[in-house]
Amino acid sequence: MGSENAERIQTSILNAYENRLTKWLAERQPEWVTSDMMSYLGLAAAVFYAFFCWMANFDLNYFYASSACLVVNWYGDGLDGNIARVRGTQRPKYGFFIDHSLDALTTCLFCIGLGLSPLMRLDIALFIMGGYLCLSIYTYLSTIVIGKFKLTYASLGPTEMRLIIIAVCILRIYNPWPDVFVKVFGVQWTVYDCIGAIVAAALFLIYVISMIQDLRKLAKIDPLKKYHKK
Repeated sequence: MGSENAERIQTSILNAYENRLTKWLAERQPEWVTSDMMSYLGLAAAVFYAFFCWMANFDLNYFYASSACLVVNWYGDGLDGNIARVRGTQRPKYGFFIDHSLDALTTCLFCIGLGLSPLMRLDIALFIMGGYLCLSIYTYLSTIVIGKFKLTYASLGPTEMRLIIIAVCILRIYNPWPDVFVKVFGVQWTVYDCIGAIVAAALFLIYVISMIQDLRKLAKIDPLKKYHKK
């Protein structure tokens, strides 16, 4: 089953408002602005986001710049498909491929940026990245095998995740909590490390639960066949 025939499941908190806003913005873009241009704008913003996160080691105010880059990333990611839809220039296979190929890079940059920043340790950020990428792989497998393209989990989508990162980054500027929160096996963990570990564990848990549920459904649709010895 192709991605263009899959049922899109989008149940995030801000989905209805976001759809109206991105459609309104897409309808008002100049003709020279293309879907591909928006996709690459989103990727470029993710690169600068990671850079400014690293720069926050020298001055926490760079978190303002990294947060602004997340807004630009949302702008590019939200408008690339909408521009094609409002202009009637959709390319389902090409669009799906480029959009989610760049999404994978963007996810890596988001998490690496967090790990290079003074916000949390790199290993915790990579743990989050692993969980998110597992969910992404699960989503693409579901699109092909089951025909359902699930874009949100626990009512949270990419937009909500960006807002959470922005909120945490701004909060870190004012640093309301001590740098050392707990020690685990002699390793110091901050509040942000603990939050990151919980988020990563939740992503892996959602992945495992979703996989088990779909395996049960697929086992009924595609039951085990008896082997007949010749």
